[in-house]
Amino acid sequence: MQTTWKGTISFGLVSIPVHLYSATQEHDVPLHQVHAKDGGRVRMKRYCEQEEKEVPYAEIAKGYESPDGRTVTLSDEDLADLPLPSKKIIDVLAFVDATEIDPLMFSKAYYVGVADKAAAKPYALLRDALVDSGQIAVTKIALRTRESPAVLRVHDGTLVLQTCIWPDEVRPAAGIAPEEDVTVRPQELKMARSLMDTLSEDFDLSQLHDDYQQALQQVITARLEGVELPHEEESGEAPDNVIDLMEALRSSLKQARGGRAPTAPEQGEQEQEPPPRKRAPAKKTAAAAKKTTAAAAHAAAEKTPAAKKTTTRKSPAPRKAS
Repeated sequence: MQTTWKGTISFGLVSIPVHLYSATQEHDVPLHQVHAKDGGRVRMKRYCEQEEKEVPYAEIAKGYESPDGRTVTLSDEDLADLPLPSKKIIDVLAFVDATEIDPLMFSKAYYVGVADKAAAKPYALLRDALVDSGQIAVTKIALRTRESPAVLRVHDGTLVLQTCIWPDEVRPAAGIAPEEDVTVRPQELKMARSLMDTLSEDFDLSQLHDDYQQALQQVITARLEGVELPHEEESGEAPDNVIDLMEALRSSLKQARGGRAPTAPEQGEQEQEPPPRKRAPAKKTAAAAKKTTAAAAHAAAEKTPAAKKTTTRKSPAPRKAS
């Protein structure tokens, strides 16, 4: 593995001579620019506007144009002699919990290897201390023409240096998320969590593959062999909005389970709190019926004494006739 950087990790008064190795690689299908008309290769040439001719790469330097139009030329030696402590030293500044670093800041990762046998003991000491504390080390490093903040963490028993962007390079997210108040019902949250658990069962990140690169390679092969290009069946368009969120969650959960419907407890959770608009008329009807029954009973109670009173008044009349 090719060495990317050589230097020293400074951990207090402990020095660890190390080498950095690129920890990642991208598998891209190599494409280059061609003339669409005849397939001729299109190449970019380095052209000097002053001399109006092409110049070799060895004569290329970096330059900066000031606001007043003047140009300053900077050679590789100028850039190599910048007064930066982080050019050859990875100085550990602090140890923090991994949650204190926003993942948006993470950039490229490098494996950290020892430069000699004498560095093995302090290397293991720093690695084990990070594992034992559950923390990461915050530092800075100058790579090529840029200084960046970085963190030291442990991956598979190996120290990894992960470069970061500066905090002020993270754009604010204000105004992107929905601004209106949205209420999520408890049963919707429970159904979403159930769907999350189902989708996470037996998930293996290492089994993911790049479908785009595979499809691109199929198209290239078809072009080379002069056969019909492969086409994927068009999928239906996604709905613009979700009318019934619970129904969408229920269907998603059923699909994730291979067509199996939600279990009985989940069905109970769904039916536990019906929409209030459907329950309100039922309550109103029951109350009205109760009120009608009470009124009928009250009217009957008033009618019964009146009948008894009428019978009592009529009973003395036969006595006067005798």
